[in-house]
Amino acid sequence: MSFLLPCPHCGPRDVNEFDYAGEVTTRPSGTPDVRELAGYVYFRRNVAGVQREWWHHRFGCDTWFLAERDTRTNEVLRTDVPAARERARA
Repeated sequence: MSFLLPCPHCGPRDVNEFDYAGEVTTRPSGTPDVRELAGYVYFRRNVAGVQREWWHHRFGCDTWFLAERDTRTNEVLRTDVPAARERARA
């Protein structure tokens, strides 16, 4: 399956230029037990709908960024670089 993914730096590109790195998750706090660690490493929500995901533009600008994508239609709602979003909050 192919679709256009807008890189925050390069603009819309074919998804085959990118590495998909999974949905955004929250690390366990403190020292996790084996069950918490296994849940963090192996289990994902995998929603049918909008989810936040990590992407890497491997055949382009080499940027890691976040995308909000509807997994049912592959419509990309938004992409941004996390550092840029943190600077905007300050």
